[in-house]
Amino acid sequence: MLSKPNGLGIARLGLAISKKHCRLATERNRLKRLVRESFRRHQDVLAGLDVVVIAQPAAKEAAHAALFDSLERHWHQSRRRGTG
Repeated sequence: MLSKPNGLGIARLGLAISKKHCRLATERNRLKRLVRESFRRHQDVLAGLDVVVIAQPAAKEAAHAALFDSLERHWHQSRRRGTG
């Protein structure tokens, strides 16, 4: 996950989920849905940041709850780095 202040007061999301790591479209779409939903739930924490999520190969096999937990940790880490 990459993040950078955007000076807008709102959070923006970019997704980089490649075919190289997730061969099937259904896998890529599942990851995108999960990331977008988690992002929506944490927009208040991420206000003023541009965030790009880059999928790792293990993400396609991870459970729904594990992905949400990992994303939550990353959102908070991005916020701390983005304000510093």
